[in-house]
Amino acid sequence: MSEKTAAIVGSTGMIGTYLTELLLQDDYFSTVRLIVRRPMEKAHPKIEVKLVDFNDAESLKLALEGTDALFCCIGTTQKNVKGDKELYRKVDYDIPVKSARFAKETGCETMAIVSAVGANAKTGNFYLKLKGEVEDALQTTGLRYVYIMQPCMLLGDRKESRPMERVFQVASKLVAGILPDKYKPIHGKTVAAAMLKAVKKGQIGFFKYTYKEIKQLAG
Repeated sequence: MSEKTAAIVGSTGMIGTYLTELLLQDDYFSTVRLIVRRPMEKAHPKIEVKLVDFNDAESLKLALEGTDALFCCIGTTQKNVKGDKELYRKVDYDIPVKSARFAKETGCETMAIVSAVGANAKTGNFYLKLKGEVEDALQTTGLRYVYIMQPCMLLGDRKESRPMERVFQVASKLVAGILPDKYKPIHGKTVAAAMLKAVKKGQIGFFKYTYKEIKQLAG
């Protein structure tokens, strides 16, 4: 087992949960650091829990010190922020971008992040515009290895209830055969596996992966 540390921002969501499981089973990283806002149980010898205030730069920077690879799976919903777009932006833009910049400042050169298919800073769609702005910001961080996953509809189990997402999951599976590849539904565990594979592969550059590339990368 190598003495490497993987840090996860957004470990309690669907992809973050799958990713944590994969990292714990893989010997590539000896430490899996969960950077969280709320206290949680340390349920495995490899796990290291870092409780942070994402609004406190020093708190986040200290939590990231000694990280070899940063995985970002954080994301919220309009329901969770009660339609507050400013709060939505603080979660979906500020946290990933600040984490990337502080990771770089503390010596980390690698990041894998979940974005979305169609992400574009110039679009009129709030969600896709935000994701596009995050991607653009990551290009300015100076990180040498950046891997961006752009899935469409995610399949898998969530801890939180999202009834409408369930409806769309079922519908998307029914029409998957006629959808263009990049809009096909994909399992959250497949996205998590692709993130880990990309980091382990360690190709220098700024890469974006949609459905087909994610599937190929995950193996």
